[in-house]
Amino acid sequence: MLYYQLCMDLTGLSLPLGYLIIIKMIQGLRRILNIDQDNRIPLIGCIAFGVIDRGTNLLQIRPTTICNLSCIYCSTDAGPKSRARLTEYIVDLDYLYEWILKIVRYKGSRGIELHIDTVGEPTTYPRLVDLIQKISSIDGVEVVSMQSNGTLLDEEKLEDLRDAGLSRLNLSMDTLDPEKAKIIAGDESYDIDKVKAVAEYAASMDGLDLLIAPVWIPGVNDHDIPEIVEYSLRIGAGKRWPPLGIQKYEVHKRGRKPHGVKPFSWGRFYRELHKLEKIYNVRLVLRAEDFGIHPRPMIPPAFAIGMKVEVEVVAPGWLKGEVLAVAKDRVITVVGAGEELIGRRVYVRVISCKHNIYLAKIEG
Repeated sequence: MLYYQLCMDLTGLSLPLGYLIIIKMIQGLRRILNIDQDNRIPLIGCIAFGVIDRGTNLLQIRPTTICNLSCIYCSTDAGPKSRARLTEYIVDLDYLYEWILKIVRYKGSRGIELHIDTVGEPTTYPRLVDLIQKISSIDGVEVVSMQSNGTLLDEEKLEDLRDAGLSRLNLSMDTLDPEKAKIIAGDESYDIDKVKAVAEYAASMDGLDLLIAPVWIPGVNDHDIPEIVEYSLRIGAGKRWPPLGIQKYEVHKRGRKPHGVKPFSWGRFYRELHKLEKIYNVRLVLRAEDFGIHPRPMIPPAFAIGMKVEVEVVAPGWLKGEVLAVAKDRVITVVGAGEELIGRRVYVRVISCKHNIYLAKIEG
């Protein structure tokens, strides 16, 4: 099996210059694997790409892993400054659609939300508008939402996304202070005023809702969070859904850890949100019901923890010391393994299988 290749021929796609620059920049740092009809790597099983089903009517759609920023708190170590990433992935549009359609049908083709969230920045996906247009037309899909840092968006792109079928934009904004914003984003070129312009135009649009989603980083942006709440309410975010989705900073094993930052406990985090709720008269402690999310049968798991499985190793992994393997129409991330295994059949032992996301180790 052909196990990796550079991403699609960019010259034939008539992409905006910004996309070309970002993809070429990432190509200079690490490999890009284009997952398509030819290599047929399954789109269930890896947290980095494809479709994630957590047992509700919401499916996470991950068409790309590429990000243009290197935020200091990033849980997935994304962007140009990544130290752990070995490979980036871009999923072919038609191949991704094929899998989404199959899974939506399994979920019941009713009341489905498709959320484009990625472990990078969704707007780096070259065919994002086409993707939204195709998936929003699937029978049973009622909401298409997307997260974004907003840096690659403008008024024209927002209109294109809305017209294609985007229902809600979850926009990352961690501070309104220009200099602090550059530090948090890990990028001197980050322009919070440009992102604010995106937020304000999105909030003004008919047919598109805006949710502003800051990450609360204790000791870094404590005073900025109330300002963001005030700003979100002032510009009219949250016409159909809540206007804010404040996120708790968490320490992740492979993520970035801002120096000296200690995360809130969940109890402390909710107490702080309740204080702000009383001050601003807005719901900040969100529930699944606020978004119409409810339980729905999950795709049956193919493996269980402890199971010994024969797999075909097909590609380099997302992070260093990992490879991708395939068995039973699932992709499995094999940790502690080198690329010399690519193209071979080996036995692995499954060590994690939550939500059809599989990790395994080589069976000695």
